[in-house]
Amino acid sequence: MAKSTGKSLVIVESPAKARTISKYLGNSYQVEASIGHVRDLPEGKKDVPEKYKKEEWAYLGVNVDDDFEPLYIVPAEKKKQVKKLKDALKGCENLYLATDEDREGEAISWHLLEILKPKVPVHRMVFHEITKEAITHALQDTRDIDDGMVRAQETRRILDRLYGFDMSQLLWRKIGSGTSAGRVQSVAVRLIVERERERIAFVSSTYWDLEAVFQTGKGENLEATLSTVDGRKIPSGKDFDSTTGKLKKPALLQMDEAESKALAERLKAADFKVTKVEVKPFTERPRAAFTTSTLQQDANRKLGFTAKRTMGAAQKLYENGYITYMRTDSTTLSKEAIGAARDLVRSEYGEKFLHPEVRLYKSKEKNAQEAHEAIRPAGTPFRVPGTLKGELDSDQFRLFELIWKRTIACQMADAKKQRIAVTIEGGGAVFTASGTSILFEGFLRAYVEGSDNPEAELANKERLLPAVEESDPLDAKDLDPKSHTTQPPARFTEASLTKTLEEKGIGRPSTYASIIGTITNERRGYIGKKGSALVPSWRAFSVTRLMEDHFGPLVDYEFTAEMEDFLDSISRKEAGHLEYLKKFYFGDNSDDKHNVGLRDRLKDKLEKIDAKQTAMFLLGTPTEGEHREEVFVRVGKYGPYIEQGERKASIPDGLPPDEMNLGKAMELLSQSEVEEEPIGVHPETGKPIFIKVGRFGPYIQLGEPDDEEKRNQSLLKGMEVADLTLEMACKLLTLPRTLGDFPDNGQPIQAFDGRYGPYVKCEKDTRSLPAGVSPLEVTLDDAIKLLRAPKTRGRGTPKEPLKLYEKPSPITEKEVKILDGRFGPYVTDGETNASLRKGMDAKEMTFEAALDLLAERAAKGPTKKKKKKKKAAKKKPAKKKAAKKKAPAKKKAAKKKPAKKKAPAKKKAAAKKKTAE
Repeated sequence: MAKSTGKSLVIVESPAKARTISKYLGNSYQVEASIGHVRDLPEGKKDVPEKYKKEEWAYLGVNVDDDFEPLYIVPAEKKKQVKKLKDALKGCENLYLATDEDREGEAISWHLLEILKPKVPVHRMVFHEITKEAITHALQDTRDIDDGMVRAQETRRILDRLYGFDMSQLLWRKIGSGTSAGRVQSVAVRLIVERERERIAFVSSTYWDLEAVFQTGKGENLEATLSTVDGRKIPSGKDFDSTTGKLKKPALLQMDEAESKALAERLKAADFKVTKVEVKPFTERPRAAFTTSTLQQDANRKLGFTAKRTMGAAQKLYENGYITYMRTDSTTLSKEAIGAARDLVRSEYGEKFLHPEVRLYKSKEKNAQEAHEAIRPAGTPFRVPGTLKGELDSDQFRLFELIWKRTIACQMADAKKQRIAVTIEGGGAVFTASGTSILFEGFLRAYVEGSDNPEAELANKERLLPAVEESDPLDAKDLDPKSHTTQPPARFTEASLTKTLEEKGIGRPSTYASIIGTITNERRGYIGKKGSALVPSWRAFSVTRLMEDHFGPLVDYEFTAEMEDFLDSISRKEAGHLEYLKKFYFGDNSDDKHNVGLRDRLKDKLEKIDAKQTAMFLLGTPTEGEHREEVFVRVGKYGPYIEQGERKASIPDGLPPDEMNLGKAMELLSQSEVEEEPIGVHPETGKPIFIKVGRFGPYIQLGEPDDEEKRNQSLLKGMEVADLTLEMACKLLTLPRTLGDFPDNGQPIQAFDGRYGPYVKCEKDTRSLPAGVSPLEVTLDDAIKLLRAPKTRGRGTPKEPLKLYEKPSPITEKEVKILDGRFGPYVTDGETNASLRKGMDAKEMTFEAALDLLAERAAKGPTKKKKKKKKAAKKKPAKKKAAKKKAPAKKKAAKKKPAKKKAPAKKKAAAKKKTAE
């Protein structure tokens, strides 16, 4: 038996969190990190223990024939950390499980309990912020593990596995490798595809009005827009049918350019006067402090952060004690936090900016966890952002400032504004002008919420009008006809997608960052970006169509939201999980829409789904020209392409689906036919030269398509297909050009056009060509000069550190520095290298943040390449070693059995799990 150390072991998820908490605990506590989950379902059949591999359910990692019993394993990369935790527990008098207070955190604590099998008292320690007061209170107010939350997390994990693994296998067979499906992922993709369908079906309309500038008696300008003519109202965009482009109400006046110009000419002689002035005061209230969802939305709108980038920065802020827990759907604040916010309003902005009463906010979400707080600065009093500039990197500082301002603003006074509407009449025409003035800024002094609609954001800004009264005469200074074209519905951004998912009750805000990361993963090829807009690929169209046609409930918005409600009811211990899982996977005779019967449906659909039809999208049928067959977009193995009978054409990369209409398709098909005719014959080889257009743009091909020795050469930057002659094509085909020998070593120098631009090369030594110098024209003398010049960048020249810290590493005792590597900046302590995440500023990174990255990287163990070498070395000595290893394993298993009897299952959620370690 291990000798008692008198200490208590505290386990959290991350090294950063461990280090921060250890500051507030004395020497009688040892704080360690689990580095996330310590156990999980196997990633695939290869990770399943040998004794289960022949089971029909092995690939799932869930025994569907035994009440959906999950098979948990300790991943290879976590075994070292698990051993470390087991060793740390030896001799300790208490175990405190201090993982996050959400379902994932609760599950991590339960898995730790199952693996460590402690014989000392176990305490579940929870807190919303990492401050001395919060940690001290958490130590004194522990609880048991919440079985309901654990069961809900486990059921969600099983559902996701059943849905994801089986559906993804079918998609691979019917659509192609890399495709995948998921409970929330597939619904999110469908939302984006549906929006693109609306854009494809959209028919635009053009209408004209007049924009006028009137001059008051005091010589001030008053801008106004035409509203009605002879009693007929001028339409706006919302008055047109999006699918026909026609007016919903024919009585409205839709003018063309000629009519608007004629009206402007007629009104030049008219007398105008003010007929009405309306002043409407109104107030604007501040929004609640941030939830996970609203933080992601505003960080995207105001800072341009992706959901992943936002949550990465928020995680660091929380772990290092700067903000409260960042995964929450609650908008409530503690009394202490409200007091701290109100104190800051007084000190930073003055008493008049403080709302006279404490503002209380209640979450609209029916499943919001009100026990949590909204996201706010940690501790009381709140630290002012300006004092943290030296402690936080750029992303963390900007996000903290956003959170700080939003928290303070929620206790500030209302903004007082007034809207002014002026009506001007003359010559049978009515013009209107509107303005907004801010009478009292209130909370706007601290925080203005971001918007997905730039026009709406512009309308909320102050716009002052000159002072006018009814009957005041006005002079029409300018009357300008102006055209307007209706616009299709805007594509989703990360912010608006997050908002829509939350409004529909799909998924949980804490998972949105990973969902968006999954669907925008380039390997899957579902969703790309055009600016901040999310654009679906034709592959996404194909996957969504297959899901809608054959597995409708799985991408039904209401069905998915109800599934989320069911998981919430499990966490509240109001529902069991087995009946639902059986109905979902095996099916029954009920009419319940959750009676999916996924297993049998998959078997049935595997034969019925026509992969070819799923991947074909009709664009239309030409009514003119030689080719009259139907034109389709086809989703092929190597990407989408246009097909019309025997004719085919590639679709250029980056062309959004809503721009692929019949006209564009015919243009691409015609261009493809031109590619079939050579522009000439190469004078030396006698082979034909073609101009081709592929997914990545135009290129030259030397030789027929079936010529095994054919050559391709991309056009140089700035070259246009229209300007390409046979002579220029022949020059391009000389690349790489041999310029001559390098006098210094007698080796040949060649000129290339590479992925990153033109360059010259001699053996392994390379130099980029200066701007404006073509690889077709560079001379031998120029190349020699370049190669003899010192290399300004590359592996041959050691680089100065981007940042060098004064303190050495507490682990290696070597200097800690940030270097600029081939794949971006990374931090090193002489033994471990850890890449900086996107958005991290090397110059602003603190010493503690650098140690965090190194600790996380070191905990993951060696890289995959090193692991492979070790495995290869172990396989060569025969089976003797393997046999020796098995015997002790049995002894260990035998010793563990009595321990299980001594630690009976406390509740259903803590039932024994089949574990392979």
